[in-house]
Amino acid sequence: MKLTLSSSPHQRVKRNTSQVMRLVILAMIPGVIAQVLFFGYGVLIQATIAVITAVVTEATFMQLRGKNSKFALNDFSAILTALLLAVSLPPLLPWWMTVIGTFFAIAVVKQLYGGLGFNLFNPAMAGYVMLLISFPAAMTMWLPPFSLTSIQPDFIDSLTIIMTGFTDSGYSTDQLRLAVDGATMATPLDSVKTALAQNYTYPEALNQPIFSNALAQSAGAGWAWVSLAYLAGGLFLVKANVINWHIPTAMLLSAAVFSFILFIANSDAFASPLFHLLNGSLIFGAFFIATDPVTASTTDKGRLVFGALIGMWVIIIRTFGGYPDAVAFGVIIMNMAVPLIDYYTRPRTYGHTAKNARKQ
Repeated sequence: MKLTLSSSPHQRVKRNTSQVMRLVILAMIPGVIAQVLFFGYGVLIQATIAVITAVVTEATFMQLRGKNSKFALNDFSAILTALLLAVSLPPLLPWWMTVIGTFFAIAVVKQLYGGLGFNLFNPAMAGYVMLLISFPAAMTMWLPPFSLTSIQPDFIDSLTIIMTGFTDSGYSTDQLRLAVDGATMATPLDSVKTALAQNYTYPEALNQPIFSNALAQSAGAGWAWVSLAYLAGGLFLVKANVINWHIPTAMLLSAAVFSFILFIANSDAFASPLFHLLNGSLIFGAFFIATDPVTASTTDKGRLVFGALIGMWVIIIRTFGGYPDAVAFGVIIMNMAVPLIDYYTRPRTYGHTAKNARKQ
């Protein structure tokens, strides 16, 4: 039998930062394709705007800091941040909002903290939250899936409305949001949250066109397939040892458990676990956002705690807060707690008791 000796930390898969970032981008492809199929070409245009902004901003700030901008750009971290932000934005968001959000993510959240590896918050989610707080109306203007729209914008229409606010035919974003029955349609999370606030029951809230013929009558049309596509990409990352299983598993399981408790307590007032899992960005956030190696916990136990608490915050904010989706808020809240989580969950040094290990 042949033995192979190697130095610590005995990693079976050795990849540099650039390779890891490219694999994450590759894993996003199924989800992006699903978004294009159900919500149009806007996501591709937003991604292009965000990537250009991120690259220019990163290179400019690296030059101002006297750093090697070429080396920084080659790690693909800025491109990945731009893509993560772009797929989280409404497809027809005005271009200048995308530029502002991306600039904030790269310049303020990443570079002003010292660059990659020093940022406290997830840049993409910090940029998203900044836009959501600053432009709440625009950030909720998602189009209904193509199967329910009365007007389906093509690539040129999507480009012109992002750049000018109107399509070539003169349609505005509000007109494009009209469903086939002439009613303006919101996202599944918005629809249910609004209906519950108007004293409808949860089953009654599902009696809307966006839930017709949807998976198990709990996921909005198109949204379930987008979530499942990102799930496939996320499982690829786990299989390829790009990310650990701890955070996604803990986050999804925690969200399911907390929503199940509420649903069992009052199924008329609270949404089901399946609804929470398949709508919004919960699955996407669990695999592609919360697992950011810079801003997430670094110990196995810590990752479980980190993911579980994000899942808890998502359900609390979705249910009792003012925003229908809460993944970005949950991630940013727990980013602040990472040093504390790592301190109390770090492995015990060999030969030391747990108490002594914390004193070191």
